[in-house]
Amino acid sequence: MEKYILALDQGTTSSRAILFDHAGGITSCSQKEFSQIFPKPGWVEHDANEIWQSQLTVARQAIKELSICAKQIAAIGITNQRETVVLWDRNTGKPASNAIVWQCRRTADICEGLKTKGVENTIREKTGLLLDPYFSGTKVKWLLDNVDGLRARAEKGEICFGTVDSWLIFNLTGEHVTDPSNASRTLLFNIVKGEWDKELLDIMDVPACILPSVRKSSGLFGITKKEIFGEEIPVSGVAGDQQAALFGQACFTEGDVKNTYGTGCFMLVNTGKKPVFSKHKLLTTVAWDIGDGMEYALEGSIFVGGDVIKWLRDQLKIIETAACSEEMALSEPDSGGVSFVPAFVGLGAPYWDPNARGAILGLTRGTTQAHIIRASLNSIALQSRDLFAALEEDMGKRIELLKVDGGASINSFLMQTQADILNIPVVSSAIAETTALGAAYLAGLHTGYWKNKKEITKNWIEGKRYTPKFDAEKHKRILTTWKKAVEATRMFTQD
Repeated sequence: MEKYILALDQGTTSSRAILFDHAGGITSCSQKEFSQIFPKPGWVEHDANEIWQSQLTVARQAIKELSICAKQIAAIGITNQRETVVLWDRNTGKPASNAIVWQCRRTADICEGLKTKGVENTIREKTGLLLDPYFSGTKVKWLLDNVDGLRARAEKGEICFGTVDSWLIFNLTGEHVTDPSNASRTLLFNIVKGEWDKELLDIMDVPACILPSVRKSSGLFGITKKEIFGEEIPVSGVAGDQQAALFGQACFTEGDVKNTYGTGCFMLVNTGKKPVFSKHKLLTTVAWDIGDGMEYALEGSIFVGGDVIKWLRDQLKIIETAACSEEMALSEPDSGGVSFVPAFVGLGAPYWDPNARGAILGLTRGTTQAHIIRASLNSIALQSRDLFAALEEDMGKRIELLKVDGGASINSFLMQTQADILNIPVVSSAIAETTALGAAYLAGLHTGYWKNKKEITKNWIEGKRYTPKFDAEKHKRILTTWKKAVEATRMFTQD
């Protein structure tokens, strides 16, 4: 009887379930979108029950579409949107409120207040993170302070806190657990010691009794309740989405880098067994722990990556589909002197400038739609180049290859531009779903479905390779113009 690994990929706008075979191939996939809730400007929430129900629905559907029985599922792996916070009743399993999503900015004032107390360096040294509303800790504090009676219930041990992985595991198995990759995104976890940190909990005013137990990323998180799938199945692999993508790309060696081109872009480099603390405002995070100790990564994030293509389609309406952007960009030999910095919600790493605003510069009477589209695609590659340069400086070594995935990575013009700007080969994976695949690999390693990293590495198949066509003078001119454009964007402030 052939066996499979079920990966649950719980994202920001949809839940997916994918069944993988031993070769790492996709045999079945199901996806379902769920509601986005915006109570106030800058606030983003999800209905935690809707997340669970959507994930359960697609899991059952993926199994049904392959016409297999639950006995053929060797294990379940989970990967998830990171930093999103759920608090629920330990006894009833009911959410105490809507989940606060990673994108939500409601805790900006809490962050500013903590900065004035002088705790920013302590947080940075222990967590590898910046003090920003992006992360989970201040979201937990906000809920405890603002939902009637919730803090009192939490202090009595009646409430559970978790990121989305913990919420799914609780509903699947009844266990209250997480893994180090997700714990490391909370502002509450000491990434050097590998444990929840009392000083950080005191800073955030979060009671320790609400925290999940931290288990290895490849290990037993629990056994599914029989009524869910008709059989008991081990949940044996968990990682946050970007760490899972790093694992799915088989970036197991120090210096291996991947970049995910989604709504934003997330570039991670494996830094090995010791955390590397950035001098360029990159994040230090736990990549995973598969049983031989924690491994770490440096991470840089771009807020607007592939989303700029959607903006061209939906707001400017100068392309009909995302695929049209490549054809239009290639219709001009260059961008006609146009630079585009898509700082719609500020700039991410390595700038971390929330006040920057998007700008299109260098317009002339001869500027065409194609020039703007080409400049838009260039902006994704150039922002990624800024991350790449910061990673190299923090690592103190030259990086020789970039692995890529995500929706925008199918754009050949963008990937060739990326190779040219970095002057290194850019290589895509033959399996596009590297995030879900990473979760599957973590689950399968624990159960013996895959023996070790070497076997997983053999599974990795190159999709397409882009070799740089380097022109030193052109390269220098592009980077000089880009730096000027970024500075101009940062100088712009709204009244």
